[in-house]
Amino acid sequence: MTHPTNTSAKRRRAALGAGVCALLIGTAASVGLPSAAAADSPSPTATAPASSSLLTAMQKDLGLSKPEAVKRLAAEKKAAALQGMARNAAGASFGGAWYDVTAGKLTVAVTDKAKAGAVRATGADVRFVTHTERQLDSAKKKIDALKAPSGVSSWHVDPQASRVIVNVVASRSGDNDVRAFVAQAAKTGPVTVQQVSEAPRTLSAGTVGGDPYYTGNVRCSIGFSVYGGFVSAGHCGQTGAAVSGWDGSAIGNFQGSSFPGNDYSWVNVGNGWWTVPVVLGWGTVSDQLVRGSAVAPIGASICRSGSTSHWHCGNVLATNETVNYSQGAVYEMTKTSVCAEPGDSGGSFISGDQAQGVTSGGWGNCSSGGETWHQPINEILNRYGLTLHTA
Repeated sequence: MTHPTNTSAKRRRAALGAGVCALLIGTAASVGLPSAAAADSPSPTATAPASSSLLTAMQKDLGLSKPEAVKRLAAEKKAAALQGMARNAAGASFGGAWYDVTAGKLTVAVTDKAKAGAVRATGADVRFVTHTERQLDSAKKKIDALKAPSGVSSWHVDPQASRVIVNVVASRSGDNDVRAFVAQAAKTGPVTVQQVSEAPRTLSAGTVGGDPYYTGNVRCSIGFSVYGGFVSAGHCGQTGAAVSGWDGSAIGNFQGSSFPGNDYSWVNVGNGWWTVPVVLGWGTVSDQLVRGSAVAPIGASICRSGSTSHWHCGNVLATNETVNYSQGAVYEMTKTSVCAEPGDSGGSFISGDQAQGVTSGGWGNCSSGGETWHQPINEILNRYGLTLHTA
C-alpha cells in the first residue's frame, strides 16, 4: 500500500511487503467478509506456520524455547481446524472450547456425557460442565441489554468456568451503580464477578511521527489489506472522512465505520497506493504474510503489530466479550494478554499466519503490561462484504 510516485523509500517499503499502510499495527504475525465463507472455515494452509523471526518473538514474549514455539504453533493450528467438527459432535450439549496449553490440544466442554465419545473421536479432549454455550450466551445477552456504569469494565462467557464473568474496576467496586449493575447481572444466570485494575480505553492518538495513517489529527494503525482497501478500528474515523498515509499523501476515505456497538471500519485505497497481504514486523521480526483468517481458540498464542508499540505477543484470554468504554459498549470482542499503547488502534492481530482482528482498546502499556481487545476480522469482512487479501 505504498505510494509509488515518491522517493525510493516508498519503493523500499513496498519491497518489504506492503508499505506501512498495508498493515500498520496489524502486522503482528505473532504478538483496535467476504462473507461467511472466508470467515468460519478458512482451512489452514500446509505452509510453515511461522518464520524464524516470528518464533523469536514468541520466545521473547511467551518465554518459550524455539522447539516449544514450533510445537505450539502446530498444535494451535490443529486445534483451530478441529473447532467446527468438535462443536458439531457435541451438538446441543456444547459448552464452549479452548486450547489447553499444558495438554497441547483443543478441549471441548459438554453437558451430556453421552456426547464425550463423539467429541473425543474428532481429536479433542472433553470436560464436563453444567451449562451449555447457548445458556451462557443467553445470560450474556441479557447483561448486554443493561446500561453499564463506567466502573464495570467488561463481561464475557468463560467456557472453562461455565460462567459469565463480569469484570469491575477494583477502585469502583463499592460504587452504588456498580453494585446495582452486578445485582441485576446476577439474576440473568451463572455469573461470577472479578476485579480488574483499570478501565478499558481506545488506543487512538494525536498526530505524531512514525508509520501510521491519519484522519484529521488522529493517528491509528492499519489492520489488514482487503481487496480495494484495508480494515481498521471504527473509532479512528467516521464514514466519509479522508485518510492520509505515513508520508502525508492521500490514500482514500472511510467507506464504512461503526463505533460504539462495534469497533470496525474500512478505507478504500487509491491515489497510487495498493494493497498487499503483509503485516509489518517493524524490524523486530520480518514482515509476515497473511494466508487466511481461521479463528484461534481461547488459550492460543497471538501477536499484534502497531504504529506505536510495534510488535508484541501474548495469548487469547476470552472471546465474545462486551467491553464498556466511556463512549459506550462494544460487543463480540476478543480479549488478549498482548500489550498496546495509544496509536496502535486499528492494527493487526495475527496467530501464526492467520488474521484474527483489528486492535480496539485496552488498559496498561508495553512497559508495565496490560490487556488488549480486538474486533474479529471475519465479522468485519462479513459486515462489509470484503475479501481478505491473502498470500
